[in-house]
Amino acid sequence: MKDFDCINEESNRIRPTKKKNVFSMTENITDYELVIRPKYGFLDINWQELKEYRELLFFLALRELKIRYKQTIMGASWALLQPFFTMIVFTLIFGRLAKMPSEGIPYPIFSYSGLLLWTYFSNALSQSSNSLVTNANLLSKVYMPRIFIPTAPCLAGIVDYTIALSILALMMLYYRFVPNITIVLLPVIVLMTFLLASGIGYWLSSICVKYRDVIFVLPFFIQLLMFLSPVIYPANIAGKNLQFLLYLNPLTGIINAHRACILGYTSVDFVGLGISAVLTIVIFVSGILYLKHTEKYFADLV
Repeated sequence: MKDFDCINEESNRIRPTKKKNVFSMTENITDYELVIRPKYGFLDINWQELKEYRELLFFLALRELKIRYKQTIMGASWALLQPFFTMIVFTLIFGRLAKMPSEGIPYPIFSYSGLLLWTYFSNALSQSSNSLVTNANLLSKVYMPRIFIPTAPCLAGIVDYTIALSILALMMLYYRFVPNITIVLLPVIVLMTFLLASGIGYWLSSICVKYRDVIFVLPFFIQLLMFLSPVIYPANIAGKNLQFLLYLNPLTGIINAHRACILGYTSVDFVGLGISAVLTIVIFVSGILYLKHTEKYFADLV
């Protein structure tokens, strides 16, 4: 009986301690309680949440690169081959046969310097516009800032742009082009292209969730936009009367500045670049606001 009483005494001593631990665990759980609520209004953007999830954005961009080059023999070399072979075709058709003007510089380097930035923009826009639909499982099962999904392809495309830039460097050595001090504008121009592709991607990806016609219209839109941008021809080919129409396209000022600051053969058109910067900011900000306004029904429609 004494042994039994000792056991009971010991168990009674332990019980309060166990209850206390359970109570403390409950307290800790409530400290990390997460409340998810829908956003109301165009300006309801949780900047603190975007900051806390910023590492996820880079993870999604890295995933885009891995998926793109997974099980490929050439790997990241495709980032070089796409603009390079396009430049060869354009040189033969537009440079040799059509005798397209190139502002007094060899047409291969003229077209490649435009194609380099255009390839980044078009690929980023294509993947960003379809991103919410292609990531339907991620969108409906995992809570995360929805804006990261169309942003990740645009961020991942900068890696391809940097790789393809090496071909332009070799061409500059061959044609003896030396950049001047305006080369410092290159990061700004790439950032503007990123913002433009992201802004249009926000609009189209949000619309694509509800109307899948975007998937069919987008290739035609991108092809048409290339011929409306000074990729294969100089901007002054339209003449002074119609040149302002070209500058309504934000890519006009960006591509012209990109070509001028890298090759250094002419001065940068800061007026055209300023117009493109204003249009880019308007498209980017309005794209964010539209995506935040419509994201509440994404999980129900995808």
